[in-house]
Amino acid sequence: MLVTITLTRPPGAQWPATDLGYLLAKNPDKVQSFSHAFGRSEVFYPEAGEERCTAALLLEIDPLDLARSKKFDAADFSLAEYVNDRPYAASSMLAGAIGQVFRTGLRGSSKERAELAATGLPLTIALPVLGGGSALLTRLFEPLGWTVALTPIALDPSFPDWGESRYHSVTLTGTNRLCDALSQLYVLLPVLDGGKHYWMSAEEVDKLLRAGADWLPGHPDRELITRRYLGRRAGYVRSALARLAESDEVPVEVLDNAVENEDAGEEANQADEQPASLEPKLSLAAQRHAAVHTTLNSLGAKRILDLGCGGGALLRALFHDRSITELVGVDVSIRALRYAERRLDLDRQPSALASRVTLKQGSLTYTDTTLKGYDAAVLMEVIEHVDPPRLPALAYAVFGSARPRAVLITTPNAEYNVRYETLEPGHLRHHDHRFEWSRADFAAWAESTAETYGYQVRFEAVGDVDGELGAPTQLAVFTISEPHGSTKAQGEN
Repeated sequence: MLVTITLTRPPGAQWPATDLGYLLAKNPDKVQSFSHAFGRSEVFYPEAGEERCTAALLLEIDPLDLARSKKFDAADFSLAEYVNDRPYAASSMLAGAIGQVFRTGLRGSSKERAELAATGLPLTIALPVLGGGSALLTRLFEPLGWTVALTPIALDPSFPDWGESRYHSVTLTGTNRLCDALSQLYVLLPVLDGGKHYWMSAEEVDKLLRAGADWLPGHPDRELITRRYLGRRAGYVRSALARLAESDEVPVEVLDNAVENEDAGEEANQADEQPASLEPKLSLAAQRHAAVHTTLNSLGAKRILDLGCGGGALLRALFHDRSITELVGVDVSIRALRYAERRLDLDRQPSALASRVTLKQGSLTYTDTTLKGYDAAVLMEVIEHVDPPRLPALAYAVFGSARPRAVLITTPNAEYNVRYETLEPGHLRHHDHRFEWSRADFAAWAESTAETYGYQVRFEAVGDVDGELGAPTQLAVFTISEPHGSTKAQGEN
């Protein structure tokens, strides 16, 4: 089986297309071979010029070794172990090879070309044989920004009357970071294949959330992807969906109902029936939005800062509240702000509504005089993404410099993590979390910060409360208790 990745140099770029070799950590002048449990692969470059460069990964599977490994169901017919599509159709084995061979590219790290690794590049990905059906292929890749070209593959070119097979030759064209493109292949090839060549374990949940962290939460079919990637194992799927639903980095709504006839009619007889337990009425993220919204209204806040707004989930929840006269979303990521703008449809909103919202780039550990004088500031699931040594600077920027009348902060309750079935002991809920506080740790930090900057603080629980462990989310509500003269401690910018 084969996958090729082509980089075309954009007009005006000062770097050659062969810099693709730096991003993949594979020299265009060499052919490199790799061993896998399921076969051998080679990386080579069919073309390597300044304008275009193509890297190819060719994976060869030994059908006899595969049969002896007993890694797939051979119940359909007696020779299924030896007559199957494993040697040529892109599958979880190709995804495994991508994860092993292009590990550097997947991480998005490049010592020599760090800026290029973080940049969207004009890419073309070709997969000569890929199953899954045309509707599903389009449904999975188009929301990620790819233009999808499909060429059906005949059952047998010598006998055209036999018709077309379920396989296509697939070409994806678009502008994407290379690490995103690789992570999408890494996740979606097993999804399209409908199975994996190895035993599924709880580690697959973390693997999925880590690989899809930058794009899966915002995918319209994230539930379908999660179910198929995890082999429809209810416990794993429940855990993964719960953790996805907690993310406020992209808009989050109530989890969708089970998607029937998930391949848009092409595999209607295999519709996935989802247990009712996977259909919660209100996700934790939605409960968090509601709790913050209710608190803001009780405080009479009309001019509100959403600090670390990400993809605009909270902004969207507050947008149609006419009692709120001004919303300002601040985030360090331009990409997230553009996503928030699209999700709010600001260019299509009446001017009276759209003018109430401002999106701006900024770091929460630096002071900004334009953020002074607001009724309230919200930091929803933000502080756990900040390195602990930078927390004093964040506290000063928010409480000391901006100094809104109220500050609302939510953060995970680390004690509750044991309730997540597949979250290993000592692991954090999100790969970018720097820490997760217990209730006592959060209370100690909040009370110290309130005392330092002249605020009072109270605490609320968000989500289902466990009698022993508390709620999954902690909410601290700070309100000014005294005029702000001199503080006991000043953060640094």
